Amino acid sequence: MKNQASVMNRDLITKALQQSFVKLNPVLMMKNPVMFVVEIGLLISLLLVFVPGAFGDSVSASFNIAVAVILLLTILFANFAEALAEGRGKAQADSLKKTKKEITARKLEGDRIVDVPSTSLRKGDLVVVRQGEMIPGDGEVIKGLASVDESAITGESAPVIKEAGGDFSSVTGGTMVISDEITVRITSDPGESFMDRMISLVEGAERQKTPNEIALNTVLISLTIIFLMVVVTLPFMAQYLGIHIPIPVLISLLVCLIPTTIGGLLSAIGIAGMDRVTRFNVLAMSGKAVEASGDINTIILDKTGTITYGNRMASEFVPTEGHTAEEVGHWAAVSSAQDETPEGRSVLELMKKQGWTIDQELPYGAEVVEFRAETRMSGLNLKDGRKVRKGAVDAVKNWVIEQGGHVPTSLQASSDRIATAGGTPLAVAVDDVIYGLIYLKDTVKAGMRERFEQMRSMGIKTIMCTGDNPLTAATIAREAGVDDYIAESTPEDKIAVIRREQAQGKLVAMTGDGTNDAPALAQADVGIAMNSGTVAAKEAANMIDLDSDPSKIIEVVAIGKQLLMTRGSLTTFSIANDIAKYFAIIPAMFMVAIPQMQVLNVMNLHSPTSAILSALIFNAIIIPILIPLAMKGVAYRPMSSTRLLRRNLFIYGLGGVVVPFIGIKLIDMLIQVMV
Repeated sequence: MKNQASVMNRDLITKALQQSFVKLNPVLMMKNPVMFVVEIGLLISLLLVFVPGAFGDSVSASFNIAVAVILLLTILFANFAEALAEGRGKAQADSLKKTKKEITARKLEGDRIVDVPSTSLRKGDLVVVRQGEMIPGDGEVIKGLASVDESAITGESAPVIKEAGGDFSSVTGGTMVISDEITVRITSDPGESFMDRMISLVEGAERQKTPNEIALNTVLISLTIIFLMVVVTLPFMAQYLGIHIPIPVLISLLVCLIPTTIGGLLSAIGIAGMDRVTRFNVLAMSGKAVEASGDINTIILDKTGTITYGNRMASEFVPTEGHTAEEVGHWAAVSSAQDETPEGRSVLELMKKQGWTIDQELPYGAEVVEFRAETRMSGLNLKDGRKVRKGAVDAVKNWVIEQGGHVPTSLQASSDRIATAGGTPLAVAVDDVIYGLIYLKDTVKAGMRERFEQMRSMGIKTIMCTGDNPLTAATIAREAGVDDYIAESTPEDKIAVIRREQAQGKLVAMTGDGTNDAPALAQADVGIAMNSGTVAAKEAANMIDLDSDPSKIIEVVAIGKQLLMTRGSLTTFSIANDIAKYFAIIPAMFMVAIPQMQVLNVMNLHSPTSAILSALIFNAIIIPILIPLAMKGVAYRPMSSTRLLRRNLFIYGLGGVVVPFIGIKLIDMLIQVMV
């Protein structure tokens, strides 16, 4: 997807030109009321070409033809802009469809493995995927660990590790296992896969209009109705003054005064905005999500895997008084013997590196106590009745106290030392005795401080949520440069902080990859899930980052702001340039009968006919001139909203007045040369 051809490639332009004529169908044109009014004007102009006296006018046939041709070009240019934007999305969809193919799946049926077509798989089926085989459908790894090539959907050749348990168990149909073997539980039925959704979403032609787009469309329709009423009543006012205004002139005035520029580009701007996000390897579930990202005030970031690399690894066993590091390591390994998380495996790896051994028979037959966000602990209930736990220090402390034990005096000091260093302490206990701590190390990703500074310059507040204790959280927050943090957070805490910010009228974004992030992702105005994350996280979010780069939210926000800026800037330009067209056509209509109107002919246009045609031609050609800007978007620079508004009003407001004056005058001069 990252290697798409240039926007203006020949095939795309050819198809867009064809669609420009197809879209002349009045049924399709009615979806764009502003341009539909122009099409009605075109039909009336064509009637006057063949029946010049239909309305009692004595306008020359050449003038009627010129008006009809210019109106036709105006509509075709607007249709071309929309078709070009749609074409880019469809080109991406065609590329994705090539990755979809019939795959033979190795389905588990009891103890047997049966080869079946991937289209026959249903949600809940188990499949075995070995090295060199394609994953037949979306699912979750329930057994094993493998390196997976996801370049078919991300464009990146670097493989990713997928493993059972944790937040990196989700796999996508159509990707390839390049090492080892995994067992996958299918999580979608045919036609509902991630790839199917991608294809339907990038085909932007059928997308729903966003609330902002609907509001702007309403404004444009209102302006069109107002100017239509003005133009309809104008002949009666002119007749009172003894002036006859021909129908083609009235049509020209109406087309020039209604906001045809933004009316012709509005749909293209929205589709192109969605397309820019997709090309950035972020899949947006709706245009509303893209727009909302441009208005974000607060971003909630999960620490692990977002701000830090997330690969917290055991680096040291720290004993409490009366115990040894060997004892801590032994019980830490026992509690991790059936723990498939990276942290659990790192405990066993650390023991191997230090030459320690563990009685592998000990955990067999034990009851596994899985980690839960509510308890923040995991472990085993052994066959001899002993209970082994590891987890957050405060959670293990409370558990030991409930067992009738006491908390070692050195525990808090050791925990604080690890937390102050930016690590994560996990307490290890057996029944009512705390043996010590596991020192887990995590590292802040490079460049995060600079990225948060950039967010701050956008006026966006950053809040880090983490299950770590307050000291660890404070250290990581300080190193990363976030504005605020919430330590020892639960899924409920994340939802609470999102609701608190929303209650203050703020729009909130959230990134996450784990199942425990799903509720918060659903609550946030913009929820970005990592493609490497769990199925629950991806289903709850309204955006999915195919590259699984949580810090990419900065670019997503910038694209959202760019979409809003582009629409606002071109709307400002469109309405502003009506002023110049007003000074071109109004004097032309009246100055023959009312010489005093010559004072309004500030552009000193040659004649009433050339003035009207010049304004009409400029009104048509400004649309294709602005198509590249509508497709690419107005450049966004991080700055305050006030400075941004002032800058855009100056560039597109003042420019919208000046450019038409220059353009109409040049066209008028060209018409005189041609005549």
